[in-house]
Amino acid sequence: MSPLRVALVQTRTPASHAAALDHVLPLVRQAAAGGARLIATPEGTNILQKDRETLLPQLVSLEEDPVVAGLRQAARELGVTVLVGSALVKREDGKAANRSALIDAQGEIVATYDKLHMFDVDLPTGETARESATYEPGDAAVVAEAEGAKLGLTICYDVRFPALHRALALAGAQVLTTPAAFTRPTGEAHWEVLLRARAIETGSFMLAPAQGGFHEDGRGTYGRSLAVAPWGEVIARLDHDEPGVLFADLDLSLVDKARRAIPALANARAFTEPSARP
Repeated sequence: MSPLRVALVQTRTPASHAAALDHVLPLVRQAAAGGARLIATPEGTNILQKDRETLLPQLVSLEEDPVVAGLRQAARELGVTVLVGSALVKREDGKAANRSALIDAQGEIVATYDKLHMFDVDLPTGETARESATYEPGDAAVVAEAEGAKLGLTICYDVRFPALHRALALAGAQVLTTPAAFTRPTGEAHWEVLLRARAIETGSFMLAPAQGGFHEDGRGTYGRSLAVAPWGEVIARLDHDEPGVLFADLDLSLVDKARRAIPALANARAFTEPSARP
């Protein structure tokens, strides 16, 4: 089987849908021109706006979102699969969701995943984040097929929860996707080591397209998109926070090889959890 060529699109998404589409489309076309069959974009591909009162009135459903529509058309025209790492959208019940969307080469949305874990934190730098104030978390893990590979879908903060990645691998995922908009302090400290750890623990490829740089809404994101092999080695990286395209060729046979060498998925045992200390 020939390797699967993938591309990770690193963006600096603007604060409006129109500008976001103008920003991401040339990068997707560049990825397709480079031979990528699977193209993955970061978290918040369709809009980034940290002010809740400004953001919420702009959100529409996934089906109505103009950036998602533009990427569906591009996937169809280019004959490629596109993973919209996440789009910030309005749910059917009117609440907001942080949602991945897998688009096939016919431009159809074939799978979606709503971010499970909300980033609610007070950082030592003084930065605060309260994703749960804006977004309703998902409640289901998702594995989907794309270009002959089984993808396990996650988003950003999910990378800190090994149980989710283990469940995806046990369900057959060979490639785990981690589209992100990591903060700069946490990115510098934890980004690469977390991605490599999840790859090693599950014997999976990790694909992590990232937002990078300083955005219109005032946030700073870390960039440095990465692709990690099942043995834990970084096979492709962007060493900066500028918009760009990162290519990697995935030999999916390495998944079975890593899982046979270190059968952690098969060797795990149930146990009684310790009682909490008083």
